[in-house]
Amino acid sequence: MGLPAAKPVSSDQEQRSYLTVIRRNWHLLPREQLLELLDWTDEKLSFTLQEDDFFYIKLGSIKPECEPVKFRASSGLVQKREQWLSDVMREEFPDGLSQDGQPLFEFVKELSKAPENTVEQTSSGFSPRFGYAYFALFGDPLLQSGIDPYPDGYLAQMAASGMDGTWMHIVLSKITPFPWDPALSENWEQRLENLGKLVAKAKKHGIGIYLYLNEPRFMPLAFFEKHPDLKGVQIGGQASLCTSHPEVQQYLVEAMATITSRVPELAGFFSITASENHTNCWSHGKGAECPRCSKRGPSEVIAELNQLYLKGINQGLANHKQQKGPGLIVWDWGWQEGWAEDIIPALPKTAALMSVSEWDLEINRGGVKNKVGEYSISSVGPGPRALRHWEIARKNGLKTIAKIQAGCTWEIAAVPYIPAMENVARHAENLRNTQVDGLMLGWTLGGYPSPNLEIVAEMGGSKMITAPEAMQKVAERRYGAAGVAVTKAWRQFSKAFSEFPYHVGVVYSAPLQAGPSSLLWSKPTGYQASMVGLAYDDVNSWRANYPVEIFISQLQKVAAGFHDALAYLRREIVDMPLSVHMRKAVTDECGVAETVAVHYSSVANQALFVVTRDKLAAERDKKRAANLVTELENILRHEMKLAKRMAILQHNDSRLGFEASNHYFYVRNDLAEKVINCRDLLDHWLPEVKKAL
Repeated sequence: MGLPAAKPVSSDQEQRSYLTVIRRNWHLLPREQLLELLDWTDEKLSFTLQEDDFFYIKLGSIKPECEPVKFRASSGLVQKREQWLSDVMREEFPDGLSQDGQPLFEFVKELSKAPENTVEQTSSGFSPRFGYAYFALFGDPLLQSGIDPYPDGYLAQMAASGMDGTWMHIVLSKITPFPWDPALSENWEQRLENLGKLVAKAKKHGIGIYLYLNEPRFMPLAFFEKHPDLKGVQIGGQASLCTSHPEVQQYLVEAMATITSRVPELAGFFSITASENHTNCWSHGKGAECPRCSKRGPSEVIAELNQLYLKGINQGLANHKQQKGPGLIVWDWGWQEGWAEDIIPALPKTAALMSVSEWDLEINRGGVKNKVGEYSISSVGPGPRALRHWEIARKNGLKTIAKIQAGCTWEIAAVPYIPAMENVARHAENLRNTQVDGLMLGWTLGGYPSPNLEIVAEMGGSKMITAPEAMQKVAERRYGAAGVAVTKAWRQFSKAFSEFPYHVGVVYSAPLQAGPSSLLWSKPTGYQASMVGLAYDDVNSWRANYPVEIFISQLQKVAAGFHDALAYLRREIVDMPLSVHMRKAVTDECGVAETVAVHYSSVANQALFVVTRDKLAAERDKKRAANLVTELENILRHEMKLAKRMAILQHNDSRLGFEASNHYFYVRNDLAEKVINCRDLLDHWLPEVKKAL
C-alpha cells in the first residue's frame, strides 16, 4: 500500500513511547487488545492513566467503545480502497516515506553525551534553579529497569545550561510504607534505594533532586469500609484520608521522615495542596463537606499539612549531622482568593513560598482582554498575584520562588524550546529586579538544555547584565559568527509570539501540540477537546473567549512573524563562514522556529476548516456553497503541504513533536496519515458534495 517496511522498535524506544502508543490506539482498540499490544496488566494501565500526569484526562476521560480488530480477507470494496491508498502514497510521497532520518529518541543519545563546550557557571542570584528533566519518565520512574532517565552526560548538560536541580514525581505510598494496606507499598525500599543512588549521582554534577508532594492521595471507598474514621470528603468513588485525623497526620510525618532518614541529601520537596490529584479535604474546595475540616477552614488545614510535611522532613534528619538538609517549597497553586493571607503567616519560617510568576497579568490580544493563568512565554511577568504573595512571604520571613516556564509552555510544547528569547530574558530581568530568591524553571515541559535556560542563567549571574546583552552573549557562544543574526531573529520571534491568543482554555484545548498531525472530519465528531491531548473538531473549546475570526488571525500573525524572521535568518547565514558544528546548530534553531510556524498555521487552518465545513452544511445557496467547497479544497491542500513539511522537519530532528509527560505527540506516520486524511476528503467527500449542489 505504499507504506515503508516496519522498522524494529528497540527496548529503549518501547519504554519511552508507551504514551504515544496508547494515544494513537485509543480510538482503534478495545482495552483488552490495548493491553495485549502493550503487554501490560490492567493494573499497570490504570496506574499509568492516573499517575502519568493525568493521562486519562488528556485522553478525554472516556474510553471509546471499539470493536476488536480481527483479520479477514479483503472484499472487493476493501481492495479498491487499498489500491486508492497505495496510489495516494505513491503520488504524495513519490520517493517513499523515508525511514532513514533521525530515529525517534535519537536526542537521548545526544543529550547523554558530556557537553562539548562546558560553560563555567558563575554563582547565581537565583537559588534554587530547578526544572524537569527533558526525557525523564513520569509515572513510576524509581522502579524502571533497563532505562536511565538521568544519564551522567545529561546531568552535566543540565548544569552547563544553568540548572542546579531537577524534580521528580512520586506517590508517597509507593516509596514509603502505607500502614493500612502494605500491599500498596510493594517495592518501596527498592524505590528509596534507587532514589538514594540517583541523588548521589546527580550531586556529582551539582544537580539536586526535588520531590513533588501531592499527598495524601484519595482512596477507594472500599478502603474506608475497614477504616471509616479516616474518611473525609467523598468525590465519586473515592474519598480523602482526612488530614485533620491524628492517624493520618502521624502517617504523613512518618512517611516524610522515612524518606529523609534514608535519603538525607535530597535537595528538597515542593508541595501542591489545592489542585492536581484529590488529596486533603480542601484540595478541591469541598472541605465544607468534611465534619472535621469544615470547622477549621482551608487556610488552617493547608497550613497544617505543610507543617506536617516539614515536621517529618526534620524528624528524619535528626540523626544526620549534615549542615543543610532538604527544605520545603510551598506552592500556592490552586489557592483561592484570600487563602494566602492566612496560610503564608502560618507556614514554618524555614519554608519557601512559590508562586506562578505571570499569574493575573492583564493582556490584550486582537482586542480581546484576558488575564494570564500560567504557562505563558507570550506574556512577560511577574503578575500582581505573585508579587502580592511574595510580599506576604517576605514579611513573614520566608524565601520566595518564582515558578516560570523558561523553555517552552503549553502554548506549544512540541518543540524543545520556544525561541522567543527576548520575552524570556525580560522576564528573568524583572524577577531579578524583584529580588526573588529562586526559580522553578518549568513543569514537565521545558527541561531541554536550551539557549532559554542559558539566558536565564546569565541574567541571574550578574546584576548588571541587560536582557539584550544576555541574549547576545548566549547567541555568540552557541552560534559563533551567526550570533548577531540569531539575536535579531530571536527579537522578531518574541514580537510575533506576543500576539499568541493566550487563554488557559486555548493552551489546554486547541490542537497546538498535535499541529498538522491533527485529523479533519467531514461531519462534527461530537467529542469535546481534551487537555493537551485530543482536540477533535471542538473549535468552541479551542478558541475560549476569542471570536473565531480573531483566534484564527492571531495564530496567523504569530506564524507569519516567525516565517519572516526565519527568512531573514536563513538569508543572513547562507554565506557565513561557519564551522560544521555551528551551521548545524543554526539549522536546528531554524527547524525549531519553523515548527512553531507550521503548528500555528495548521491550527488556524483546522479552525477555518471546521467553521467553513459547518457553514457549508447550513448553506442553501448553491453559488455560495460552491465557493465554500473551493475554500475547503484550498485549506486541505495547504494542510497536506504543512504535514509533509513537518514530516521532513521531524525526519531531521527527533526532538520535534516530543514532550516528557506525553512522549511523542505525533510521529512521521501520523503526518502521512494526515495527508491521506486530506486526500480522502478531497477525493471522496467534496466530490459528493459538488454532485449534490
